[in-house]
Amino acid sequence: MGTLGVAIVGAGMIGAVHRRAAVLAGAVVRGVAASSPERAREVAQAWGAGRGYAGIEEVVADPQVQVVHICTPNHLHRAMAEAALGAGKHVVCEKPLATTLEDARALAALAASSGLVATVPFVYRYHPVVREARARIAAGDLGPLRLIHGSYLQDWLLDPASNNWRVDPALGGASRVFADIGSHWCDLVEWVGGERFAEVSAVFETVIPERGAATGKSFATPAAGGETRAVSSEDVAAAMFKTREGTLATLTVSQVSAGRRNRLWFEIDGAKASVAFDQEDCERLWMGFPDQREQVFVRGPGAGSAEQRRLSILPAGHAQGYANCFEAFVADTYRAIAGERPEGLPTFEDGLRSALIVDRVIASAGTRAWTPIA
Repeated sequence: MGTLGVAIVGAGMIGAVHRRAAVLAGAVVRGVAASSPERAREVAQAWGAGRGYAGIEEVVADPQVQVVHICTPNHLHRAMAEAALGAGKHVVCEKPLATTLEDARALAALAASSGLVATVPFVYRYHPVVREARARIAAGDLGPLRLIHGSYLQDWLLDPASNNWRVDPALGGASRVFADIGSHWCDLVEWVGGERFAEVSAVFETVIPERGAATGKSFATPAAGGETRAVSSEDVAAAMFKTREGTLATLTVSQVSAGRRNRLWFEIDGAKASVAFDQEDCERLWMGFPDQREQVFVRGPGAGSAEQRRLSILPAGHAQGYANCFEAFVADTYRAIAGERPEGLPTFEDGLRSALIVDRVIASAGTRAWTPIA
């Protein structure tokens, strides 16, 4: 396979992350589409990309593009992914795959029938110590699972002046905090623990009923004062799951927890041992044992599972983080395009699974009842 030509659709924070990962994986960024043709030309010049596209139609018509990275607000995902797959392009689509379960099903079916590579950036799978946790659970080191628990906490929407397209259900979907970050936690613990959720009981709360009317960039500092508007999407959520094997799992998610920048944390407790992972301290995997022993596994290429060693591209003590996860995910996507089968690569099928869980969580939060997950 020759050098891949890619197009980045969306020029915000996450679009820039995709662009960097694509370049580091050896691709050429042929162009970028943004919120307007003028913005696309401006960003293309800043990125050294070939051109600024007027829209998705120009992107999919470009014969130099083999891969389309979709990094737009959620409500645009289905139409853009359909256009790219229909034009024979491989697709990397930001999560959530779509804002409804029906749209996610349609996209997953289209990707499966096309024979093209279509992936979703559940990139926390690519922390090396996460791979270590998964390998140890698969090997039986924890024994039968007894409990799964954790949280995903942020604070970037704590200030009532803060607003963003994600807050608007018309752009972000019916769920905000759970679909945006709770989905990452659910994907991660199902994949690491090897057990799938079978039912859920959830509750949503909007704790900031009005926000500044002006929307800003994700994670940006808001401007004080000005007009406000009512908020209908949730700021915090709690969910209790049971897996198909009967293991209880609990999750708290928030975008209004002061001092928590991006804290995805989980613990999986088994009959013989426990493991815990903190995304803000991602060089270490904690393990606990019933005989008062504790063990900390430190990321590095010299020990642990094969996948942990593969993804440890720097020596121990030379910190890796989120950007390295994203780079590894994009590199694995391109390897899949070349015919390889990288372990743990999240595809549109995983995006569909996530959409199903989110749909059932929304339903449970509406009824306050235990709700089955198919």
